[in-house]
Amino acid sequence: MRRIKGRGVCITLTSALILLRERMGWLFLLFAPLYPTGCSQSAQPAVVEQRIDPSPSPASPDGQTFVLVGAGDIAGCKDLDGARATAKLIEKIPGTVFAAGDLAYERGSAAEFQNCYGATWGEFKDRTKPTLGNHEYAEPTASAYFQYWGAQAGPVGRGYYSFDFGSWHIIALNTNCRAKDLGGCDKGSPQEKWLRKDLAEHPDACVLAYGHHALFSSGVFRSHAIHPELKVLWQDLYAAHAALVLAGHEHSYERFAPQDPDGRADAANGIREIVVGTGGRSHDPLGFAIANSEVRNTDTYGVIKLSLTPGHYKWEFIPEEGKTFVDSGSGECPRHSAPAH
Repeated sequence: MRRIKGRGVCITLTSALILLRERMGWLFLLFAPLYPTGCSQSAQPAVVEQRIDPSPSPASPDGQTFVLVGAGDIAGCKDLDGARATAKLIEKIPGTVFAAGDLAYERGSAAEFQNCYGATWGEFKDRTKPTLGNHEYAEPTASAYFQYWGAQAGPVGRGYYSFDFGSWHIIALNTNCRAKDLGGCDKGSPQEKWLRKDLAEHPDACVLAYGHHALFSSGVFRSHAIHPELKVLWQDLYAAHAALVLAGHEHSYERFAPQDPDGRADAANGIREIVVGTGGRSHDPLGFAIANSEVRNTDTYGVIKLSLTPGHYKWEFIPEEGKTFVDSGSGECPRHSAPAH
């Protein structure tokens, strides 16, 4: 635990006392009460806990299994209990963390990132691959998000990027299609052209994509749950035989059977979408299940753990302590093929 002082004189004096303690040992303990700190209570900001992430390893010892773990809709500054509960889960899971948008409520400000996200999932910052949610765009350019993450967030103003786990190619999308400077998500938009090029450069990879909004969801309010503006990006992913798409936005868990961008079941070549907006912010109800919805839950915070091996994947929803909802299964990468130009 490190106490950060607000005034230079406090920091200097505190450092001197620490040095005296190290040099004088038990004599310092005897006379410590005689040393004034010179800092009133009002001059001291909150204690900031500095913790070391215990599980930074991105791959298993066999070198073939890569773990991706995370959720969306995470730290609500008014109540951090949910985000703390899911952070406890990630502490025990080695691997790369994905954070699927709406990371710091309500406005994704610098203070909210520092004090709320930083105080919970910030422990895993060095091994996190983030994406933007709509709350990050309370400020039109999401400036606090890009400042907090730096190079980890991808190009400033864009926020989409990709990386590789062995034979898997992972794509982080910016699904805020109406955001300033993004240029939309339609065919020929900057992100769509980038996506087609990126997929074409990885024709033999298993593909997984994630972003904040979902193309499919059974959320009560259709305009919040279903985002047809993402259909073109899905078409590119489907043409590339992507295996998985992860999303948040709806504060619930919902898993879909593999399907095409029009919502038709496609067991052979379809994309499995999993909505995991369960990072800790709050719970949302779901409406009637739409086509291909297989599993749903609306009252459990938790994270999804994906184990990625050559040609295969496994998923496991891990609930917060005290809850019993779980979901797990496995699948194979569809036939690999580069998208059409």
